Amino acid sequence: MKPEKHDLHHEFPEHHDRIHALKTGNAHFARLFDEYHDVNREVRRIEEGVENTSDVYLEDLKKKRLMLKDQLLDMIVHA
Repeated sequence: MKPEKHDLHHEFPEHHDRIHALKTGNAHFARLFDEYHDVNREVRRIEEGVENTSDVYLEDLKKKRLMLKDQLLDMIVHA
């Protein structure tokens, strides 16, 4: 079973243009966007079995991904 896609464009397709505008025009958003996608890639690699780690570490990564996604969505909605 393949892990779900959690990149921002799949999570919020209705905000595609706003995400792009914020990535190119807001350095803080761009940094959080990159951090979110780095964490998301790591989660996917663990879920796909490419990397092994503890369940606690994976859950912590998922919590971090959710926190970053919440921050990014707040910035998207209020831009």
